[in-house]
Amino acid sequence: MTRTYSIIAALALCFAAAAYAAADKISVLIIDGQNNHDWKGTTPPIKDMLLKTGRFNVDVLTSPPANAPKAAWDSFRPDFAKYQVVLSNYNGEPWPDEVNKAFEKFMTDGGGLVVYHAANNAFLPWTEWTKMVGLLWADPNFGDRITVDDAGKTVRTPKGQGPGAGHGPQHPYEVLVRDPDHAITKGLPQKWTHAKDELYHGQRGPGLNMHILLTAFSDPKQGGTDAHEPMAWTIPCGKGRVFVNLLGHDASSVSDPGCAALMIRGAEWAATGQVTIAPPNDIQKPAR
Repeated sequence: MTRTYSIIAALALCFAAAAYAAADKISVLIIDGQNNHDWKGTTPPIKDMLLKTGRFNVDVLTSPPANAPKAAWDSFRPDFAKYQVVLSNYNGEPWPDEVNKAFEKFMTDGGGLVVYHAANNAFLPWTEWTKMVGLLWADPNFGDRITVDDAGKTVRTPKGQGPGAGHGPQHPYEVLVRDPDHAITKGLPQKWTHAKDELYHGQRGPGLNMHILLTAFSDPKQGGTDAHEPMAWTIPCGKGRVFVNLLGHDASSVSDPGCAALMIRGAEWAATGQVTIAPPNDIQKPAR
């Protein structure tokens, strides 16, 4: 963890945020509490990286644990209206229907959502969530698959065809920016080497209105699919905005400069539609 937080401290200098007035700060709600990943290890560095920009105020809401009594869930009522963006580090039991309805209203009224790594796995039976996220960790019969071919063209593989969701062993891999003019990716290197991480492949879902920002080649030598898989994308939701980032399995990989930049800039964009936070200058570019 010492290495992780030293990286975050360096990022604070790289981002060199302006002194935002209190009225200009973006209110973020991180939701965690259940996950098949180490949410206790990843929420703190994500919160820190947001706060150190000076752009955000951040609250954390931890859900009841798995198999908690109904009374615990009855008191789980996030006040979404207090926030401009929700960052989900949650992948567990369904939220109560009342919470789902409140979140749907939050989004259609103009709220922002950042879906971090395994949070895209959550809520497969929740239709509105699947529309917001676009692609989820699911088997081939759940929905279509989206990839990008060598020419940069989006390819849709129909439901039931091709591989389902998975990943090979963790390894460092190259990521490629597919839209260098989008506010989130503007100023980032066209390619960089991401830290040792899971490379999700074969994600499934409706995949509608996806704007792909980042892909990675899923190498068969690493248990991959021999395809360019989406790693980060945006989706509109009513008046709201969704940013999905599949990078960042653990505290080390989410704190890697490129991934951290996506998290921070994606949160600002989801909240406002714009990005004022400068890109870092220490992203590891691939060797020529």
